Amino acid sequence: MKHLVLLGAGHAHIHVLSTLATQPLPGVQITLVAPYPRQLYSGMVPGFVAGHYALEDCVIQLEPLLKNTGIRWLARSATALDADARSLTLDDGSALSFDWLSVNTGPVQDRKQIEQLMPGAREHGLFLRPIEAFGALWPRVTELAQSQALRVAVIGGGAAGIELAMAIRHRLPTSSVTLVTGEAALGANYTPAVQQRLANALTQRGITILSDSAVGIQLGEVALASGARLACDVPLIATGAQAPAWLVGSGLALDEQGFIAVDACQRSCSHAYVFAAGDVSTRVDQPLARSGVYAVRAGPALLKNLAAAVAGLEPSPHLPPANTLNLLSCGDEEAIASWGPFSAQGRWVWRLKDWIDRSFIKRYRRD
Repeated sequence: MKHLVLLGAGHAHIHVLSTLATQPLPGVQITLVAPYPRQLYSGMVPGFVAGHYALEDCVIQLEPLLKNTGIRWLARSATALDADARSLTLDDGSALSFDWLSVNTGPVQDRKQIEQLMPGAREHGLFLRPIEAFGALWPRVTELAQSQALRVAVIGGGAAGIELAMAIRHRLPTSSVTLVTGEAALGANYTPAVQQRLANALTQRGITILSDSAVGIQLGEVALASGARLACDVPLIATGAQAPAWLVGSGLALDEQGFIAVDACQRSCSHAYVFAAGDVSTRVDQPLARSGVYAVRAGPALLKNLAAAVAGLEPSPHLPPANTLNLLSCGDEEAIASWGPFSAQGRWVWRLKDWIDRSFIKRYRRD
């Protein structure tokens, strides 16, 4: 029997898993490799940090999705891949062979790389990724804040850092919050109008914005590139995602940042039996299409192309929309929306985001 391995339980694979119970792939053994028993939906993490959601509101349990699918689940992570040999090495040292591989592991923070750029990060920093570990650790911060006013530094000026800074401000009103943005512009991937909205929202909520880079972390402080030192009790590292280290030496074609290069069919540019979606991959025809929004939309197309591949048929191109709706929460029940050149802000945007996020969880929950 042919073997399909689904590596990771990211947004696209959640859709694949939810559909296989009613649309099985005949004659194919499927194995899911995912280290955690549940998927924490990243879109709801700021709301969880802000106190709007309990952790259980934000998760999708894997076992109910696997019921009646015949899929084997291995609670493991990948440590190496030999694409030519069609072999995946797991963190227990075992090797898993495959005929087809689909990768949707989600974003990672390379702690070795971050430690080199920011000595002390491993010992003193609170990492956003893996997001499941962050979800378990965040309640400890809120407990500590009940006995003292904390000095929190959020390191990273992208969407994740911005949302988290405002969520923390809402959840810990007596604590100070500083956003360390680095050299890039605040919200650099957004239009100037959205960047201005974000800057105004942060300032209105009393969050200090430092256009500086963190170069080291010690107990009680963050060292900055300017030579200044920022007093800090909780340094939260929300810098951009890196490619998984195990992709190095895999034999797969990678982009300049080390992510899997895929074509319009979400298929590896070098190995036709390997597919990838979400943050772990880069569409060579649309290099900017790497986000949770695109990963969710890629799910149905990925399932269709996996079914085609195992049936010996040619996969079909997936064409993401030119513009996507991006919703950024502001900590309180307000949010900022952007769609192409247009943007809006208000409580109604928050209600829209809340409805979309809850609908996503409801769609894939089976418990």
